[in-house]
Amino acid sequence: MDMIGVLDLQGDVVEHIDHVERLGIQAVRVKEPSDFMYLAGLIIPGGESTCLSRLLNIFGIREIILKEFQRGLKIWGTCAGTILLAGTVTGNSPSLGLIDIEVQKNAFGSQLDSFVSEAVVSCVAPNPIPLVFIRAPKITRVGADVRVLLHQGDYIAAAESSDVLVTVFHPELTPSLAFHRYFAMKCGLKPTMDEELSMVDHTWNSRSWTRYTRL
Repeated sequence: MDMIGVLDLQGDVVEHIDHVERLGIQAVRVKEPSDFMYLAGLIIPGGESTCLSRLLNIFGIREIILKEFQRGLKIWGTCAGTILLAGTVTGNSPSLGLIDIEVQKNAFGSQLDSFVSEAVVSCVAPNPIPLVFIRAPKITRVGADVRVLLHQGDYIAAAESSDVLVTVFHPELTPSLAFHRYFAMKCGLKPTMDEELSMVDHTWNSRSWTRYTRL
């Protein structure tokens, strides 16, 4: 169990694969039940949460995720992935419900209200990390067994339980590998890139992921 899978149904799949492999860890696309073999962790990427939830059923993946989670699979949800993992979704029914948080969908407004900022997340990295919010949700409440990693104003932007990490922003769209490194270590894996270098990968650019489109 030495690989990290990226749910390959819709959303920022290749961007996450690019970041994981920059850490020296094998990343695999996950679309079928057999793809879960040898996974230490699974990333549910950003995209459109209602579409992703429906595709989980169409591809027969929902029950596999729940089964593998019970066996110890670590899971990270970014943006829409956070919505799928939340136990409570304001005004909607939950999907996977694997972490005791409440989220509000599209809490910042429309796509035009997307923005970029930065913040220090001390348990992830010592220096400010760039944050990309795209039609993002807000985490409005966490349960007793959930640790808040980043508070921003009146909402929570990142949190975790022992087995689940959630971020309402998109680390895969920045040159920082800090959150991917943090998740890999949560999965019990050892990235080859050290903490200082993972803060900013200077070989990355906004089109680095396009090399995977030829695979």
